[in-house]
Parts: sequence; structure tokens; C-alpha cells
Amino acid sequence: MQVYTSKTELNAFINTENRSNFSIGFVPTMGALHEGHLSLVKAALAENSLVVVSIFVNPTQFNNPEDLNKYPRTLAKDVLLLETFSKTEVVVYAPTVEAIYGSQTTVESFDFGGLESQMEGQFRPGHFDGVGTVVKRLFEIVQPKNAYFGEKDFQQLQIVKKMVEITQLPVHIKGCPIERAANGLALSSRNSRLSVLELENAALLYKTLQSVKHQFQHDDPKKISEWVRTQFHNHKLLRLEYFQISDVETLAPIQHKNQTKHYRAFIAVYAGDVRLIDNIALN
Repeated sequence: MQVYTSKTELNAFINTENRSNFSIGFVPTMGALHEGHLSLVKAALAENSLVVVSIFVNPTQFNNPEDLNKYPRTLAKDVLLLETFSKTEVVVYAPTVEAIYGSQTTVESFDFGGLESQMEGQFRPGHFDGVGTVVKRLFEIVQPKNAYFGEKDFQQLQIVKKMVEITQLPVHIKGCPIERAANGLALSSRNSRLSVLELENAALLYKTLQSVKHQFQHDDPKKISEWVRTQFHNHKLLRLEYFQISDVETLAPIQHKNQTKHYRAFIAVYAGDVRLIDNIALN
């Protein structure tokens, strides 16, 4: 499998492959790949001539330097996983920080129309400018026709769609379903840092969201939010950071249901020092 670290080499390879009806599917990741990432690669392979998977731990989207340092880096293992799909139709772009940002790691400022101020934005200030910056730069380097993102990071998915809209980059953004472990926990690279006991207890996130979806049919959002808080109150291993029911388009919290709109429930929980997020469509 080809692994490129410079955009010059990657672009040279792509130019040799380019032909009629040629399309690039792009899966941007931070590595430590799991079945969730692989489902994105599978979707990209089904719709494109070539799939580029980037593996880059982006420093500008980490608010906590310790979290950045602890983020798992497993490039050799990741490449072996990707080779199970194809050694020729999938290539890896694993740039250095300097290859993406040059000599100075600077962040662009975006107007996401308020999407960035909800949920993750409240607890991770500047995070989505970092996401927008790196995804924009990767799109400019890879120049994909289609790019694939998991719905586990649904707010990020909406942010990327908005970034493409305001920058007018010619990329189709495709959201893909959340992949889950047997106990319902949304797959995440951070799950590898959980203890066995934490993994077992983390099943409460999805169990709670499933119950929220049922309650949403007949209860008001405020009552549901209060119920969620009780599920984590004084829990020995899990600490609730936020729970929110949001309008899918604006991500703003709702006060009352509108039958013409679509809603989603979002949750963030700490298991020890590992931060877990999840969400579920409600209607």
C-alpha cells in the first residue's frame, strides 16, 4: 500500500491515475482506526475510483495538550487494516504537522452561523476553527469529489458542510451511520484508553439515548433532560458533561417540538479522563 507524507508525492500519484470518470473519495481521520473508520472507507470504495485516507493528528483541534499527547498513534497497524480492503485502490496520506501548516501552526477563523457555539463549542472553544482549518487544507491537497464523515461527530459533520458552503469548495460531504460495539457504545479511537470496567459502564450512554428517543414521542424536552441528569447523578465511573436535544439544521436546543422539524439528542460523558460523545436521531 502506498503511504505518502508529502502533498507533492500524493498529487503526482493522483495525476498519473487520473482518467475519464475518475473520482477520489476521501476519508479524513486522526488514525487509531477501528470499524467505524473502515465503514467510511467501504462506503468510499463503493462510489469512487480511488480512496485517500488521511492519518493526521491535528493539533489545532485539541484544547487540552494532555489529550493531544495521549491520542493513540498507530500508523503501521492502521496501514495493515486498510490493506485488507485494497493495496491499490486505497492510499494513505500521513503528513507531518509542517506539511499541513508550514513553519507556523495558524488557525483560520470561520463564521459557521452559530453551529460552532453549541454543545462541543461551549466546552471546547476554538475547536471547530481548528477542524475547519485542517479539513479545508486537506480538501485543497487531496481535491476529492466526495468526502466521508461518521455521524458520531454529527456537529462536526454539520460544521464541515457549512465550511464547504462558505468556501465553495467542490466537494460532496457524505454522512455515514454510527458504528457501535456489541454493548451499543459508539466506536471511537479514545475507547482504547478505557478500562474493562469503564467500557462496560459506558454502555449507559447509548442505553440512555435509546430511552430518550422513546420518551421524545410523548414527553417535553425539559423533562427528558432532567431525567438524563438523574441517570448519571453520583455515578461512580461516569460524569455527564452535557445533554442536549437540538434542531438538526441549527443545532440550537429546542424548547418545544415542531412536527415539521428534525431533532437529535447529543450527549458527552467522561469515563475517568476519557471523554465520550454520542447522539441519536429522534424523529
